[in-house]
Amino acid sequence: MTYRERLAVPASWWVVGMFFALTFVTAVGFYSGPWVAVWAGALTAAAVAAALVWYGRLLVVVDEVGLHAGRAVLEWPYLGEVVVHDRAATRRRLGPDANPAAWLLVRGFVPGSVEVAVADRSDPHPYWLVSSRRAAQLAAAIGESRPISPTGEGSSAPARLPQ
Repeated sequence: MTYRERLAVPASWWVVGMFFALTFVTAVGFYSGPWVAVWAGALTAAAVAAALVWYGRLLVVVDEVGLHAGRAVLEWPYLGEVVVHDRAATRRRLGPDANPAAWLLVRGFVPGSVEVAVADRSDPHPYWLVSSRRAAQLAAAIGESRPISPTGEGSSAPARLPQ
């Protein structure tokens, strides 16, 4: 495996989530008493933690098979050109410059992304847009991990940075 990144939620989300649990505990405790508040607090904190862990569970991996984004896999023969996007370019690719047929693995709290062209004519998605905190490293890992074809050339175009 040459690259691995977990798209975990930021610490600020944990602070907000636990603050929500605390306010819920305060309201329940005021109304129902301290023992109910303790149980409600434990259950609420567990539910908030489970939700945050679940939402931040997605992995982006580059390995011998290809690019894994969540549960989806784009195998090496179908990986085309790779473009690194910063926050502004990612917003444009999700908004006015978006293709509605694109495949997205996007987390709003992750500023950068990598756009990978799909080199498979039968695939309905022209490209994948994958969030990454280390977009340049992800693009480099894709470029370095491409298998060499029998003619000695890489399977597709290398990564490029945005204009």
